[in-house]
Amino acid sequence: MAHPTAPRRPQRLTVVLAQWCPHCVPLSQDHARRLAARLKVPLRILDIDRRGEVRLADRIVREHGDASPDYLIPQVFLEWSDGAIDHLFTGFSEQTARTDRAWRDLFASAWLKALLRPRAS
Repeated sequence: MAHPTAPRRPQRLTVVLAQWCPHCVPLSQDHARRLAARLKVPLRILDIDRRGEVRLADRIVREHGDASPDYLIPQVFLEWSDGAIDHLFTGFSEQTARTDRAWRDLFASAWLKALLRPRAS
C-alpha cells in the first residue's frame, strides 16, 4: 500500500480475453500493449480459457468489471498504487471495428491525456 500522502500512480494494466476472440487477439492485445507502454506499466493478460488464469479473470470482472454469467471480452482494468482497480474498457459484440473505435476513443480521451500530463513537483 502506498503512503497516504503519495499521489496514486498506475501500477499495472490487466486485460481479460480469449485467444479465439477477434475483438481480443490481436486487436485488443495490441492496443493494450500500446496503452501499457504509454502508462509505463506492466501488462498482464488473463485468458479465460487457461485453467490457471480463469478464476482470477472471473474475479476481477465480477468485482470491478461488466459481469454477467457469460461476460463480454475483452475487459481492461487499470490497477493503482493505492490498491484500487478501475474498469477502463469492455469490448463490443458487434463488428471488431466497433471495439477498435472504442480503443481509439480511450486513447483520445481527456482522462488519458490528464493522466499522462506531467505533474508539478
